[in-house]
Amino acid sequence: MLRRLYDWILDLSKRPIALPAMTLLSLAESSFFPIPPDVMLIPMCVANRARALVYAFWCSFGSVVGGVIGYAIGYFLWDDVSGFFFDLIPGFDQELFDSMQGYYEEWNFWIVFAAGFTVIPYKIFTISGGVFAVGFPMFVVASALSRSARFFLEAYLIKRYGEKAQVWIEERFNLVATVLVAVLILAVVGLSMLKH
Repeated sequence: MLRRLYDWILDLSKRPIALPAMTLLSLAESSFFPIPPDVMLIPMCVANRARALVYAFWCSFGSVVGGVIGYAIGYFLWDDVSGFFFDLIPGFDQELFDSMQGYYEEWNFWIVFAAGFTVIPYKIFTISGGVFAVGFPMFVVASALSRSARFFLEAYLIKRYGEKAQVWIEERFNLVATVLVAVLILAVVGLSMLKH
């Protein structure tokens, strides 16, 4: 079923309604939907490299709005909808979710940033952010920076290098993004240790 959904979304990227569809997909993926907007963003950027950064903007905008919706789901509705997420949404696991509060207490901004930039399911962090009532301004800033960094980087690479970048992104982006965030977190931890 997920493969058919993926193929349908990929087909949408070639249609005139691609931009609003990608923006809605980006919004939905940040709060409940399993397929990331990259599957539309990348082919749209390849098809029209001159508009790649415009596509990245709308993808980022939709994702941050979706993150706020995810936060609101966690903050206001979690008791009513938690069963749906644990039963039907890939990536939601009770044990992982229960450990999220500790991650927020220790890493705060950086855990939201890492989830927004890497392959980590972002929706888990948007919803759990609301459940655990993490600082909302911090949450929005971390979401905006990380999602924009991810989508603008993809768009820029395609704008600059074309289809070669598409192949590279599809094969290696998740690994590179994870390594970059790990290095960034290690640097922050190292600096905080030096201060003490």
